[in-house]
Amino acid sequence: MFSAIDSFSGFSVDDLHGAREFYGSTLGLAVVAEGDMGIRLTLPSGAEVFVYEKPNHQPASFTILNFVVDDIEASVDELNAAGVVTKIYDDAEVPTDAKGIARPKNPEWGPDIAWFRDPAGNVLSVIQA
Repeated sequence: MFSAIDSFSGFSVDDLHGAREFYGSTLGLAVVAEGDMGIRLTLPSGAEVFVYEKPNHQPASFTILNFVVDDIEASVDELNAAGVVTKIYDDAEVPTDAKGIARPKNPEWGPDIAWFRDPAGNVLSVIQA
C-alpha cells in the first residue's frame, strides 16, 4: 500500500516576487522563500502550500484557496481597501451583490462567498464560517 510521510498542495504563478508580496503583505500569510524553487505559504490552519513560478503559467479556472472568515462583510471591505477586487463574476450563473458576495438563498447551496484573484489570475475566495 502507498504510504506517504507528508503531503502538501501547490500552484503556479507568473511572477514569484509579486506572489510573495500579495500573499505575505496583502493577505498576511507567513511566506518563506524556498530558494529559486518558489515560496511556501503557511495557511491559518498550519497547512502549507508551495507556490512556484512557471514561465507559461495559465491561471487556474477554479478556486485554488478558500479562506474561511467569521465576518465576510468585514473581510471583503478589508480586501477591497487593500486594492483586491472581489467582484470578479457578474452574470446570472453566479449572482453577486455590489461587493462581489454571493449569498445563496438556500442554505443547502453553501455559505456566503466572495471570489478574488491573485496577481497571477488564480481564483481565491473568502467564505463565511
